[in-house]
Amino acid sequence: MKTMTALSRLADRWGLRTSSFLFFVSAAIVVVFAVLTIVFVDPMGEMFEQASGWLLTNLGWFYIFGVTVFLFFLVYMAMSRWGRVRLSDEDQGPEHSDKAWFAMLFAAGIGTILMFWAVAEPVSHFANPPRAGVEPGSIQAAQEAMGFTLYHFGLHTWTIFTLPALAFAYFIHKRRLPPRVSSMFQPFLGERIHGPIGRAIDTVAIVGTVLGVAVSIGLGTLQINAGLSQLTGISESAVAQMIIIAVVTGIAIASVAAGLNRGIKVLSNVNILVAIGLLVFVLITGPTLVMIKGTVESAGTYLYMLPELMFWNDTFHNTGWQNSWTIFYWAWTITWSPFVGIFIAKISKGRTIRQFVMGVLGLPTLFTIVWFGIFGMGVFNIEMHGDGGLVQRVVDDGDIPGAMFEFLTNFPLATLTSWIAIILVGVFFITSMDSAGLVLDTMTNGHEDPAPTKQRVFWTFSVGLVAAALLLASGDKGLAVLQNFITVVGLPFFVLGFLMMANMLRALKEDAGELPPLQTRRWLRVLPPEEWVRRRRAGTAGDAVMVPEAVPGTEPAYTDEPFDLSQDPDAAPEGQPAGTPGDAGTEPVAAGRPAVQDPARDAAHNAPGDGPAQHRDARGGGRQGLGRPGSPEE
Repeated sequence: MKTMTALSRLADRWGLRTSSFLFFVSAAIVVVFAVLTIVFVDPMGEMFEQASGWLLTNLGWFYIFGVTVFLFFLVYMAMSRWGRVRLSDEDQGPEHSDKAWFAMLFAAGIGTILMFWAVAEPVSHFANPPRAGVEPGSIQAAQEAMGFTLYHFGLHTWTIFTLPALAFAYFIHKRRLPPRVSSMFQPFLGERIHGPIGRAIDTVAIVGTVLGVAVSIGLGTLQINAGLSQLTGISESAVAQMIIIAVVTGIAIASVAAGLNRGIKVLSNVNILVAIGLLVFVLITGPTLVMIKGTVESAGTYLYMLPELMFWNDTFHNTGWQNSWTIFYWAWTITWSPFVGIFIAKISKGRTIRQFVMGVLGLPTLFTIVWFGIFGMGVFNIEMHGDGGLVQRVVDDGDIPGAMFEFLTNFPLATLTSWIAIILVGVFFITSMDSAGLVLDTMTNGHEDPAPTKQRVFWTFSVGLVAAALLLASGDKGLAVLQNFITVVGLPFFVLGFLMMANMLRALKEDAGELPPLQTRRWLRVLPPEEWVRRRRAGTAGDAVMVPEAVPGTEPAYTDEPFDLSQDPDAAPEGQPAGTPGDAGTEPVAAGRPAVQDPARDAAHNAPGDGPAQHRDARGGGRQGLGRPGSPEE
């Protein structure tokens, strides 16, 4: 308690408005990690290499199995009766039109991965087939290369984003809990989401998100460096990479400090249009018919191979290929899934679970098939019918970051399109850091209301700092070190993913009824204790509480009696006189029994002076917190 008080005073002294424990502890871990990585380059690299090796050998199957389980869970949620649950109050519709929502989904998390791997992955699998018995450079190698590429960037990648996004959307919009990972565990933890367990979960999530986004920034830096090296002759070195990170981080911090949120959003949308324009340019100036036919065929190859690949662990041949590809992808993606998840949850308020899952899983996957289909077919055409050169640079020389630029040399206006590609990666870089700073600040604060700019500046800077530290530690090994590091960091996130599913089901069963319309109990807005105390003192807390609490009168009626389908649905429950109503409100209707309305009872229930605050007072102070032993103000 003394530590918490000291941290709160320090936060007040520095003019911060955040949860002091989460901010200072998470910040300390990030800074210490960056310093240790820079000072002790070799020991830190060896430590992560050994830890990663052990995980890949003993728990690689867990990563593969976990994402597939997550996918099945999401399909179940969409297809079951839970699919009708609305991610808001029942009388609220979607905040964004379908067209706007679809456009924003494309902005979520696709920029960095599509630009980096569009060429690199198909050509890598074409030259080094993942499965034994496939001849390198053959037609079968090309077909399987597309199957594996779409497996890595299709449904499974978006499953990793969709699961936390759905949980965020439910607990933020439905139960009105703080936008934190710990909120997803409220059904099991209850008030303890504000205690040591909840703080530990949020600390892991915040630090993991910083590290995961930093790896993405590191990959983007390597790609920009490779492009500049090809166009200007700048060496691919640690010094050049530090300069790139410093420049881009500086621009991102400047945009945060200047409050250019709207400008950054517009820039992000324009960047996506430019990326699509690059895709169309490649399609028109390349072997158009081959690309279109190959994209359609690749979709079929993906669907054909998917049932096997989602459980494939390379058990018999044990080549080790999966360690540096599939497992790295899953671990990398899941570490920054809270960042993408909060964004998707925020734009999806008012949609049903079925709409949410089908939209977030389906639409980006369709775009991914088109993107990789066109670039992948271009790769194979160059290698099988053109001048080649991609396998030499990407596979033989190991220059994965330079794959896109080598690819563009086979098309008209190569210099111009290469500069466009560099700008695209740079802008995705800036917008990702800007958004990451906002999301990290939101998770730390526990609310989405305006907060001091200095907090967001710090988180943006921390992402750049960690990215620089990781690249310094990687040295000449580059991508291999980043893979080792992120494999270790991703493990706790997979464990949290399984707990997340259990909490979602428990919350739905607590809140939802049995028959359509699927009504659910309503919840008061929850603020972190420190923020609630601030607003209580300022008189701006309103109906917000600091302990999760349902709106009185909306609790579902439970019964242990089995329902007999043969009985009269209008008959009263056993032991209750006919015509006696249950509690009125928005509680779910008991299975098979329509709600009985009583105007007199409703009028009494809604009488003046009987609002949420009075209901809480009637229970002995409820969640007021003031004057109660152990409350934050004491």
